[in-house]
Amino acid sequence: MPQASQSSFHPPLPPTTEEDRFNRLRLLRSRRVGVSTYHRLMAEHGSAAAALEALPQIAAAAGVRNYEICPEGVIHAELKSARKAKARMICIGEPEYPTDLADINDAPPFLWAIGNADLLQRPMIALIGARNASSLGTRMARKLATELAEAGYVVVSGLARGIDAAVHSVTVDSGTIAVLGGGVDVIYPQENTDLFHAIGAKGLRLSEQPIGLQPQARHFPARNRIISGLCRATVVVEAAQKSGSLITADTALAQGRDVMAVPGHPFDGRAGGCNALIRDGATLVRSADDILQALEPITPQMPLDLPPQKPAPQKRSLRETADLHTQILSQLGPSPIAEDQVLRDLKLNPKQAGPAIVDLELDGRIQRQPGGMISLMS
Repeated sequence: MPQASQSSFHPPLPPTTEEDRFNRLRLLRSRRVGVSTYHRLMAEHGSAAAALEALPQIAAAAGVRNYEICPEGVIHAELKSARKAKARMICIGEPEYPTDLADINDAPPFLWAIGNADLLQRPMIALIGARNASSLGTRMARKLATELAEAGYVVVSGLARGIDAAVHSVTVDSGTIAVLGGGVDVIYPQENTDLFHAIGAKGLRLSEQPIGLQPQARHFPARNRIISGLCRATVVVEAAQKSGSLITADTALAQGRDVMAVPGHPFDGRAGGCNALIRDGATLVRSADDILQALEPITPQMPLDLPPQKPAPQKRSLRETADLHTQILSQLGPSPIAEDQVLRDLKLNPKQAGPAIVDLELDGRIQRQPGGMISLMS
C-alpha cells in the first residue's frame, strides 16, 4: 500500500502492556507497512490492535488481494531472538527514546538496543566518512572524536570500515553509538568484530531492523536517517562526490540539523564531497573547536565521569595569522621536510600551527608528501 507522507506527527503514547508491544511490532513487520504508514495507521485507529484488524480491508481497498498480516509466529521468533541477544525494544514515546530522533517525520516506531541506553539521553554528534579513508582522514576523525568526547558529546556513526570504525574505536569508553544497517545482533563488516562486541559492552548498538537480519544495500539509506536524526550535527570527515556520507548529510539538512565538513585537497577524490558541502554552505571544520563554537548555544553540561573541557584557544588576529604563515613558509623549500621538524624549529605546538598548515595547503602554497613531509608547492 502507498506510503503516507507526513509533515509532522505527534509521537504516540508508549505501549502499556506486553501485548501492545507485540502488536506494534507485528504491525510494522506486516507486508507493505513502512514507517510512514505505521504512524498513519496508529494515528487513525488509536492502537496497534485496531490497526491490525483494519489492515486487510485497507489493503483490499488499495487493490491488494489475499492480504495477510504478519504471522504471530514471526513476531514470537523475533522476540525470542532479541532475548537471546539481550536486546531491548525502545518504543517511541517511552522516556528512553531520544527526543531529537522523535522529532523527525519518519522516526522509527521502535529501536532494538544492545548496550548502555543511558547514552541516548546525552547530546550527540555524528561523525561519518569514507570507507576507503586516507591515513590523514583517519587521524583527523580520531582527533575530532576524542575532543568531542572530552567536551561531553556522544559520538554516533555507522560501524562501517574506515572513518566510522576510527571514531568508534577511540570513543568506546567515553560514549559511542553505532547505528547498524542490519539486525542489532549482526556483525557487519566482519573485520569490525572486536569493535562490535566492545560497543555492545560499553557503548550502544541500535537498529530498527529485525533481529538477525543481514544488511543489504537498500537498508543503509534508512539507517543513515537515524544517524543524523539522533544528532544535533553531522560532521563529514572524508567523502566522495557520490557516497553514502553525502546521503546522510542531505538527510541531516532535510531534518533541519547542522552539517559540517572537513576540507581536503582538490586532487583527492575522497575529499570531493566534503569540499562540495563546504562550497554549498556547510561549516568548515579544522578542529573540534570549530564544531563546538558552531554549537555553542547548546553546548552540553559536562558528565561527571569525563575530564573537564579544555578552554578554547584564543583566536589570532589576521596580522598574527599572516605572521605565522610567513614563519612556516620561511622554513620550507622545494625539498620535503618533516612537519614535526618545522614545528620544533619554530617552537610551535601542533595546536598552534596545525590549522595554519592546513590553511596554507588549501591555498595551494604548500603540499604534503608521504611520511608526514611537507614542502613548498612546486
